[in-house]
Parts: sequence; C-alpha cells; structure tokens
Amino acid sequence: MPRQCTSIRVEIDDKNGIERSLKKFKRLCESFGVIREYRKRQEYKKPSVRLKEKISSAEKRRNKAVVKGDRGVRF
Repeated sequence: MPRQCTSIRVEIDDKNGIERSLKKFKRLCESFGVIREYRKRQEYKKPSVRLKEKISSAEKRRNKAVVKGDRGVRF
C-alpha cells in the first residue's frame, strides 16, 4: 500500500514571492487543521474535563441561538 504524503508544501518562486507564499502556507495550515490540532495537543485534559467543556460550549451555543431568535431547528 503506497504511503500518502500529508505534508504541506508551498513552492517559492519569483512570480509569487516570499510574502504571498507565506500567506498561502498559513491558509493551507488552517484548512488542514494543523493549528487546531497543535493547540489541542499542547496539554492533556482528562476525559471528564473534556466532557464538561463540551457540554458547556453546547449550552452557550443554545443560549446564543435563543438570544438571536433562532431555535436551532433546521430541516
């Protein structure tokens, strides 16, 4: 089975330049979720703490939807 390359590569040439290539690299990192994964792995959280955070964020989303007048029910 061939191994897939998951690294992000950006070619720097005279046409694009360093600044534009750096912006492209940042966009690719964001779309691949590299930064999100890095922040997630920075510290270990117990599963119970993760669950509490998940529940509280869901509650915040529900409250925000109620304040906006959107019930969150979509078909």
